[in-house]
Amino acid sequence: MRCPALVKDERIGQGLGASGQLFLLPICFRMKLFGPVKLALFPPFMGVARVVMENGKVEVTLAAPEGLVTGIRYGGLDNLLDASNKDSNRGYWDISSTTKVDGDNTAQLRLVGASFKIISYSDDMAEISFVAPPTQLIPLHVDHRYVMLRGSSGFYSYSIFERPLGLPPLRIDQIRTVFKLDSGKFRYMAVSDRIQRIMPTPQDRINGQPLAFKEAVLLTNSTNHRLRGEVDDKYQYSCEDKDNKLHGWISFDPPVGVWIITPTDEFRMGGPHKQDLTAHVGPTLLAMLHSTHYAGKNLSMIFKSGEPWNKVFGPYFVHLNSFTPKADPRTLWTSAKAQMVEEVNKWPYSFPSSNDFPKANLRGLVKGRLLVNDSSKVAIPAAYAWVGLAAPGEVGWWQHEVKGYQFWTKADANGSFVIKNVRAGKYSLYGWAPGFIGDYKYSQDIAIIPGKQIEMGEVVYMPPRNGPTLWEIGFPDRTAQEFFIPDPNPKFINRLFIHDNTSDKYRQYGLWDRYTDLYPKQDLIYTVGASDFRKDWFYAHVLRKSGDTYKPTTWQIRFSLTQIAPNTTYTLQIALASAAQAELQVRINSPDLNARPVFTTKLIGNDNAIARHGIHGLYKLYSIQVSSSLLNHGDNIIYLTQSRGIQFYRGVMYDYLRLEGPSSPI
Repeated sequence: MRCPALVKDERIGQGLGASGQLFLLPICFRMKLFGPVKLALFPPFMGVARVVMENGKVEVTLAAPEGLVTGIRYGGLDNLLDASNKDSNRGYWDISSTTKVDGDNTAQLRLVGASFKIISYSDDMAEISFVAPPTQLIPLHVDHRYVMLRGSSGFYSYSIFERPLGLPPLRIDQIRTVFKLDSGKFRYMAVSDRIQRIMPTPQDRINGQPLAFKEAVLLTNSTNHRLRGEVDDKYQYSCEDKDNKLHGWISFDPPVGVWIITPTDEFRMGGPHKQDLTAHVGPTLLAMLHSTHYAGKNLSMIFKSGEPWNKVFGPYFVHLNSFTPKADPRTLWTSAKAQMVEEVNKWPYSFPSSNDFPKANLRGLVKGRLLVNDSSKVAIPAAYAWVGLAAPGEVGWWQHEVKGYQFWTKADANGSFVIKNVRAGKYSLYGWAPGFIGDYKYSQDIAIIPGKQIEMGEVVYMPPRNGPTLWEIGFPDRTAQEFFIPDPNPKFINRLFIHDNTSDKYRQYGLWDRYTDLYPKQDLIYTVGASDFRKDWFYAHVLRKSGDTYKPTTWQIRFSLTQIAPNTTYTLQIALASAAQAELQVRINSPDLNARPVFTTKLIGNDNAIARHGIHGLYKLYSIQVSSSLLNHGDNIIYLTQSRGIQFYRGVMYDYLRLEGPSSPI
């Protein structure tokens, strides 16, 4: 396309009008042709106007005023994105939302800009904006920003979401950015040092056999014979947000990598252990900014009529790298990890122009030391505890907090912690420590002042405890990782997770049915003092398959008491790592399932971690009071029944169980 001479017009700085129509400027323009960062605006061609950002390394093309990324040129590839897709299905922001906040379903909608504006431009950087005003379907004001820096191998993106006063109700289940890559080039996916491989193609999935849910497909007719007989499911590649800082795809010819680098979790919800998607067959690259995955509606953002709100999501970095053809393309992963460390060290970024994004000098810091006193005379360091700041709330509220920002860090072996780069505002200090049940919350709210440091000194967490430990099952770390995870059915495997390292074993498809294989008629029985929870406690309390349906199951914990303190109360601590539309009933020395249980959770959980190959969802702790009159001198049995549902995914995952004696000596 020929570019006419530059026309000086103050309207150029405003770009496209709010109506979505291009100003009648019969030009395309390229500012400062000699500058390292170049910006060009092309008038409509085939009905679409274009904005091009480039810096000599990377060229990014966006549709204007929509803000859709339609092309990325780099490393010998004219377009890393799938050019066979429509402009609206290459690189886009979308949202799952509904104005019917009490309904069950949301609609997945594109967040498409209606106006374009150049925010800033110089030799060193360009920042452009695409604004989507509130609509009847999406009552939100959304400002998508794209930034390119001089000498940078990639581009940044962030978005300001705002609800001015007076907008109607809204529920948001998901916010993300999606990049659909060229499937003819990008076949190798990398999520972590362990989780990376050649992936099946979209056609492989189409030609495969659908399994229990649409995401899972048995690859019966893959073009790659090495993948035949494997299961592909995007949830097998999920990870916790604290680990979700880098993932991407590699092309072998030419050797090019494209990566999403997310240097912070501050805008994500649900704390550092919230799990989410990364990348999957497409090839699809995701920047997950908000979702209800592995939590359900507990993490939906619900806004009342007229409720105001403002939040910045990002920036994240779309990083590109390449090597000479003689190099091993997989070294691109190592190079991308080094870039990720660099991006983390640069946080908070200094370049965003929005006043909604505070720079480093406008943020605060909190430091201290967390100790644990588990009913002993001496408090000990909360070694490797997770400590964080989130919106004020009850104990454990951080797991459910979705509208604000969260700032977390992992304490050292001495319990010392430093929480850096905290936005100004009011927070509660939360935490939890491996090896101890429950949640910590500091007694007072904390006000973060720009540029100030808060010294907390030593703070002490006293975990829930009513008496001495009589026996325990598991290790309190908020996951079911330590329990028995079975080998997968050979018919439904992903070979990526067949290796000596068992930490990914739970990612295999269909493990819920392995319970029926191991316990075809009689349910699990665990004998305290004789059984080993690593071998004898199934990782998920699921239903038993019976024909085409599933039936409730009752597990037993058998134990002996040498003496009983009369007229006292014992405590059964049950910490759940996950629950999916389940009801856990507890009975003491009573196998009659029609009898009233000592305790019931009632219907709980929408985590779906069982079906989505997770090892935990939302943490729940129940302290169950057990009258001494229910216990026997000698042999006792606790019956645990998962009583709900006929679907495979219903059940709970235990984190830890403990029986405590009465607080007074026997």
